[in-house]
Amino acid sequence: MSGEPALAGLPGFAADIERALRSHGTAERAAGSKAYLKSSLEFVGASVPDTRAVVRGFLRSHPELAAPDVRRLAVVLWEVPIFERRAAAVMLLIEDAARSEPADMDLVERLLRESETWALVDSLSCDVSGGLVVRFPELSATLDRWAADGNFWLRRAALLSLLVPLRRGQGDWEHFVRLAEPMLAEREFFIRKALGWVLRETAKRRPELVADWIRPRAARVSRLTLREAIKPLPPRVAAELLALAGVEPRAHADSPRGS
Repeated sequence: MSGEPALAGLPGFAADIERALRSHGTAERAAGSKAYLKSSLEFVGASVPDTRAVVRGFLRSHPELAAPDVRRLAVVLWEVPIFERRAAAVMLLIEDAARSEPADMDLVERLLRESETWALVDSLSCDVSGGLVVRFPELSATLDRWAADGNFWLRRAALLSLLVPLRRGQGDWEHFVRLAEPMLAEREFFIRKALGWVLRETAKRRPELVADWIRPRAARVSRLTLREAIKPLPPRVAAELLALAGVEPRAHADSPRGS
């Protein structure tokens, strides 16, 4: 069980993690990441693999931490506006996912609302809330609420929380399309990109499913969403869907996860 010594040590643990992150950082990477993400957060310049290695090393060194302590440590890390600390907080939740509980969804929602960048939102959605929904299907109702929220990061998270199983050729396609339908008129870039991303990944295993869903909606799907969605489809089908949407075909390349 968690006790007072563990709780008292959390600020020190967070400071240890930050020192380790700074030891891996470079000023050049920090400046580049800050400019790329257009973020007001401080950056120390640690890479994603280095951040993951720091978190995994910390957890191996502290097997005594109970699940509630890990979540409290994530909050302590998050409360300092340094990007890598917040990324480490997310990775703590990912690495300790086997001990997650339905109540953790409240913490995830708080972090999503405070993220303000796809670089944190996407991992929280795909790897944390998505995993929670798989383990605890009753949490699907939370995604319905997020999908109607005024915060577009929550709406993006609702979609991306369904991504990983769909990518594997499984997952709740019907739930995704229920969430997606009202978002087809969205003008927010990060929603349009998320729609396209989930459709694209689903189409890699089930191209007919995605093509059949897009056909009657081609005139309503944004060009950004459509061009993402058709990337894995056979050229003939992709050309058909572009024609239905009145979009000229053009060469396109994959872009980074959240851009």
